[in-house]
Amino acid sequence: MTMTTSGTAGDQLAQGFKPRHVTMLSIAGVIGAGLFVGSGHAIAAAGPSAIVAYALAGALVVLVMRMLGEMAVASPDTGSFSTYADRAIGRWAGFTIGWLYWWFWVLVIPIEAIAAGVVLNNWFPLVEPWCFALTMTVLLTATNLFSVAKYGEFEFWFAMIKVIAIVGFIALGAFALVGALPTSQVNGLAHLMGVHGGFMPNGWTAIIGALLTTMFSFLGTEAVTIAASESADPARNIAKATRSVIWRISVFYLLSIFVIISVVPWNDPLLPVQGSYQRALEMMNIPHAKLMVDMVVLVAVASCLNSSIYIASRMLFSLGKRGDAPSSVGRTSAAGVPCAAVVGSTLIGMVATIVNYFAPSEVFAFLLASSGSIALLVYLAIAFSQLRMRAVLEKQNQTIAFKMWLYPWLTYGVIGFIVFALGVMFVMPQHRLEVTVTIGLALVILLIGKINSRRHAQVAIAQMTRVT
Repeated sequence: MTMTTSGTAGDQLAQGFKPRHVTMLSIAGVIGAGLFVGSGHAIAAAGPSAIVAYALAGALVVLVMRMLGEMAVASPDTGSFSTYADRAIGRWAGFTIGWLYWWFWVLVIPIEAIAAGVVLNNWFPLVEPWCFALTMTVLLTATNLFSVAKYGEFEFWFAMIKVIAIVGFIALGAFALVGALPTSQVNGLAHLMGVHGGFMPNGWTAIIGALLTTMFSFLGTEAVTIAASESADPARNIAKATRSVIWRISVFYLLSIFVIISVVPWNDPLLPVQGSYQRALEMMNIPHAKLMVDMVVLVAVASCLNSSIYIASRMLFSLGKRGDAPSSVGRTSAAGVPCAAVVGSTLIGMVATIVNYFAPSEVFAFLLASSGSIALLVYLAIAFSQLRMRAVLEKQNQTIAFKMWLYPWLTYGVIGFIVFALGVMFVMPQHRLEVTVTIGLALVILLIGKINSRRHAQVAIAQMTRVT
């Protein structure tokens, strides 16, 4: 991908990311409140076996990232898996998965903005949370409009703070578990090893149910393939980020969850209310636990809000360039920034924020339900795309520099697991609405995609007819 010529608008993104930006984005760029606060809900639902849900989700993400890495190294593109679905399955597939993914990240904008507003309102109660939420959204939209390098610099330091916070938390937990914190209320590994109903108090179906929460936390890992396409050496950066995903998940997610379920009883009523990190620090008798966690959560949600605007805008830009969205969102400024895509995505996110505050709560709950299973549908599309693209590359005798492990069997395994997980979620009353509404939305977008594909095919035939 070439850099836009200075001083002129165009349709190419600037290669503004430095290697350290891509590295830090791949490490912690999309870790938001889901880990620091939302993990408490997963643990409360599944008990200590929530770590199995995180391990399953982590393994799924590792395999999906390997598949995506294979395709992205062979053909870096800011549309990433949406573009690959377009090429490998059909235009309708790229259209559907691109718009679904865009919709997910547009809904993340109000979620993270509202979380930031709540934290700031706790500190400054005279100002309404929605004022903070909209102000934060406007400020971070501005960072996305300057240049990709500015966005990368913001995210570098946001991510650095999150990494330091998580590593510090794990270190404190380790000290508490070995008895090195004399004032803590931690009793070794007793909470993990069988008290309060055992390791799996609510059965194996609770683990599958917890996958929905955990998948929400993990979604965004694949976005590094979008970001890397705006760096000077996309293939190398994508391969590097993909290889590092195993240790990232092991350290930041699995070790964190291990510490929490070892320190806090899973049935502690304050766990889902206060959040997992805060409750764990309180059990360790760490002073000012709430203030520390609030500060980290504010950084985390600001980072995730920043990333959600970036990711949504790049996906919308890719759809615009392919003719699957208005052409205006497929153009860039003189700095190589898709300004119309940034503003358009943010405006929809702001509307969703307003809906959350001023419309009946059922309206926003329905919007959230529509994105509940998008992560699994995106991963399903990536798996099918990799199957098709790998077959094409091998048929053309092309060198594959970065390969999926045990092809095609692990890919088939991922497809089978996702279909099984969606089926189990559908029969569980507490998750049926999310699966039903998400799949319903996907079918509506798919129908529009089919109509769009047919229209483009007719235009192409008409142009060929005029030429001949």
